[in-house]
Amino acid sequence: MTVFDLDKHQPIVYLPMAPDPDVIKFDSGLKRIYAACYSGAISIFQQEDADHYRKVEDFPVQNKVHSLALDTESHRVYAPEEWANGHPVARMVVYEAVGPNR
Repeated sequence: MTVFDLDKHQPIVYLPMAPDPDVIKFDSGLKRIYAACYSGAISIFQQEDADHYRKVEDFPVQNKVHSLALDTESHRVYAPEEWANGHPVARMVVYEAVGPNR
């Protein structure tokens, strides 16, 4: 993931992420960035301030996740699942965010 300063037209930081990122959500309350990756992870980044970011983790999820929903009040992240035990399903998985110091 590259964080870019639009005023200065230059990158601030580059942080590695899981392969095949698809959609990104930002939780302004926790200052946390979530990137759903088709490869089976949600890459999570913490904004320390406008110029400093760090990677928290690549949280494993089901492959082919290419949608995320974020509730900025509860800080929950929602991701759909399409398969369970080799059978198609249609369900939403809810992930609870941990504190920003993680």
